[in-house]
Amino acid sequence: MALSELDDREPDFPPVFHGMAAESGRDPFRLAIELAREGVDPGLIVYRVRTDHLSAALVLAPETSLADAMPMALVAAIGFADSFGALAPSEVAAQIDWPGGFRINGGRCGGLRAAASVADPSAEPDWLVIGIDVPFFAQTVAEPGASPDRTTLWDEGCSEIDPCRLLESWSRHTLVWMNDWMTDGIGRIHADWTGRAFSIGKEVEIIAAGNRYFGVFLGLDERGGMLLKTADGTIMLPLTEMLEKP
Repeated sequence: MALSELDDREPDFPPVFHGMAAESGRDPFRLAIELAREGVDPGLIVYRVRTDHLSAALVLAPETSLADAMPMALVAAIGFADSFGALAPSEVAAQIDWPGGFRINGGRCGGLRAAASVADPSAEPDWLVIGIDVPFFAQTVAEPGASPDRTTLWDEGCSEIDPCRLLESWSRHTLVWMNDWMTDGIGRIHADWTGRAFSIGKEVEIIAAGNRYFGVFLGLDERGGMLLKTADGTIMLPLTEMLEKP
């Protein structure tokens, strides 16, 4: 299949969200950060929909500390799992890696990114951007065995999923979980994310803030941080470790 942008149909987002297509060649995540710095209204989804790849970024304006806002990454991940489950063949399984990776039938398949206007977990950010990237098929043919743990939606039998529909569905399911979070707190989100996690109870390797950690993933703390049992004891890695420099 030739790589191209899809048709000019604008995605249908829920009323509290509004969309803007990124120009060809622009990274929606970086563009969303630029617009957030300029004071764009929260709820903007900057997107780029290609036949081979879906990229989008949601601009938020949390009215709480950065640490308390970061569970939005859990919300967005669950939103993806729900939207994928609604569109994919029933035999295809979607799971989640901490802090924001996606797994399809066990293979790594895209994930989340995040950036904020502040780095101090106790400070209230002016904006928080959550990005999502999902590969539909590989742009190039890789050498056999080059990335044995990575996959695409096409490789897993999901060629019938339309990238624009997946984006629309992600926005709707993410909004449902956002409303649940604001109404009932993080309890249900915590439980749902944990139920979809790929590696809880398993040995994992995590790179956070330039440091490499090995241990058993025990679960999440109340803010979505990773509880990791290492040789030196149990440590907590906060979700703020996933933040990229804006």
